[in-house]
Formats: sequence, structure tokens, C-alpha cells
Amino acid sequence: MGETNRSDSAVNVAMRAETVAVTGGRPAGSGQSLNHPIHLASNFRHGAPGGRDYSRADGTDSTHALETTVAALESAEEALAFGSGMAAVSAVFDLMPTGAGILAPADCYQGVAAVLDHGVEHLGWNVTRLATADTERWLEAIQTTKPDLVWVESPSNPLLTIADVPAICTVASQQGALVAVDNTFATPLLQRPLTLGATFSVHSATKFMGGHSDLLAGVVAVADQSVADRLRQRRTLTGANIGALEAFLVLRGLRTLPVRLRHSQASAVELAKRLQASSTVTAVHYPGLPEHPGFELAERTLDGPGAVLSFETVGSGADTDRALQSLDVIVAATSLGGVETTADRRARLVGQESMPESLVRLSIGCEHVDDIWADLVKVLELLSRNK
Repeated sequence: MGETNRSDSAVNVAMRAETVAVTGGRPAGSGQSLNHPIHLASNFRHGAPGGRDYSRADGTDSTHALETTVAALESAEEALAFGSGMAAVSAVFDLMPTGAGILAPADCYQGVAAVLDHGVEHLGWNVTRLATADTERWLEAIQTTKPDLVWVESPSNPLLTIADVPAICTVASQQGALVAVDNTFATPLLQRPLTLGATFSVHSATKFMGGHSDLLAGVVAVADQSVADRLRQRRTLTGANIGALEAFLVLRGLRTLPVRLRHSQASAVELAKRLQASSTVTAVHYPGLPEHPGFELAERTLDGPGAVLSFETVGSGADTDRALQSLDVIVAATSLGGVETTADRRARLVGQESMPESLVRLSIGCEHVDDIWADLVKVLELLSRNK
């Protein structure tokens, strides 16, 4: 792993993830604070060989504590923190040469889609987009196109489709391709892509890791030190570092992630069932439902279905927008992974126009499940008038 403060306690790899989330990266020794305070520094006094020099290249205690914890949670050689999720995504794609071959999901996050479009136009990338759940097509494409990078998103945003990450990683490794998995929805608590054979596990730490809708950050965990070194170089050259305050806040969010995710996931399971039973709802997309096409695969590759779901209703997109204005507990907002439940009609966004017109993505927060449901009932009752 990367250099850490010598006072930091080593992470016990035998500990369970919930314990690592609480103990990782914290100072050790008598008289030390229980967690690193915000370490604001741009440069450091010259000292021993190999010591810190400038925080843009070397980070601070705040950065290192966060990276040490994420690396332990992901079973990674190293984790690197970035100033946003898109900075983390872009750092991975920056490793691709002109003319690179890339496989990616058809329904991936619109920011990733924008990076891919830019690469096609300006770098001559050969990008093939595939349905996330079509494992046979993924394996065939890896073998026939021999891509430089395979980008996987599982569960996908916003349709919650599940990819066969182990199978894709196995065949990609045989062909010498790098594999990046967007692990934002699952978090390291529900999926550890590096243990399944991936090269990169990418997170928008703005979401579940931070957990309080008050920061922008990204993290990339990697299994190979040489790859980590290349990513660090890109981060240094582009100045895409995470700030000390943001690193502190993400680490503080990680401390409570196991508790938050457990509560939100339990509520998501219950809400998915209730939505499925509503005559106003025409489809529910959630891998925790036995009827979901990826249910068995999710059972095999994930440690839980997560806290995000989406559903479709009767009525038009305009009808859905009007109904969402009645929300009181749920917040109509585009992000996810916070303590508050958010609802967002995805087809209104640039790059998501192909989504079903009435599809609403729900990120379940920490409110009481019955209060969330009471808010949803108001929306469904308004939409039922359009039947």
C-alpha cells in the first residue's frame, strides 16, 4: 500500500468489513486522537529520504487514512483518492492509448458515456456498448475484439442490472485486457471486484462512502502496484487530488457506512415489495426481488442487493414530474447514497433520454421505512388518476 503515517495502526486483514470501516487508518499509540483531524498542508519540511514533499503528489494524513481504509475494505494493493467521482473515472480512462478498444455497458452512468464519446471523437477509441446482463455477448466480444479495457457497471445505473463480473474478469484476463468495475452502488461492503479478478474498483465517494450529500470525491482501488503508480502519476499531473476536508469527511462517512447501508438496504427490500404490489407501478427494478432477471447472479456475486431501486409507473414523464412535486420526506434530487431518500426521473437528464419515460430511481436513506412509503403512496395515488 501507499505510505501512511507511522502512527497509524496496521489494518488487521482478518477483521470483518464492519470493523475495518471503523478502525482503518486511525492513529495508534497513547495520547493520539481517535481519528485524524483535518490535515491542511500544501508542503512539508524536508526530512528523511522518501518522505513527503508536496501534498499534490504525496497527500496528507487525511488522504492516507482514507486510502488505507478503502484499500483494506477492497482487498486492494492500494487505493487512490480523487477530487470527484468523475476525476477517478477519467484517471482510469486516461491510461488508454489512442485507438484503444473498449467494451462498456449500454446503460452505464451518463458521465462515463460522455468520456467514451469524447474518446471516440478525439482519440479514435473503438468502443462497443453491450447489454449489461448479456454475459454470452460480453465473453464473445472480449475474445473477438481483444479490448484494452473492459468497463463494467454492476449493479447498473439506473436499471439495476447485474453483470457476471467473475466470468467477465476471467475471460478478460485470458485476453490480457484490463477490467474496471464501477462499484459505487454496491460499495466494498457488498462487492469486492478485485477479489473477483478486476484490475480497478472505481467509486464515486460522493455517494454511499461520504453518505451525507456534502462533498465531491472519488476513489480507485487497484490490485497491482504498477497500475497504482500509473494512476498516481495521472492524478499528480492533472491535479485531481482530493482536498483534506473532503478526505476527512469521506473517512468519517465510511465509519458509519455499515450501519447506514444495512438500514437502507432493509428498507429498500421492503419498499420494492410494496411497489411491486401496487397497480400503479408497471415495473420494479431491484436485484433483491426473486422476479428480477439478475436475482440469482446477484445472490452469487453480491453480499446484498443494495439500497437503490428504480420503478416505472402509469402516466407520462410530465405526469411523473408533477407527482414527484408532492414529496415531503423524500427529496427530489439527482444524486444518491446519502442519509436522505432521493427520487429522480432519469429520462429528463441529458444522456438518459433512452430510459423509460416514467422511470424513477430511488436511493433509500435512513428514514423510517413507513414514512418513506407514505410519501410514495401520495405519488402513486396522483399517478393512478392517469390510468
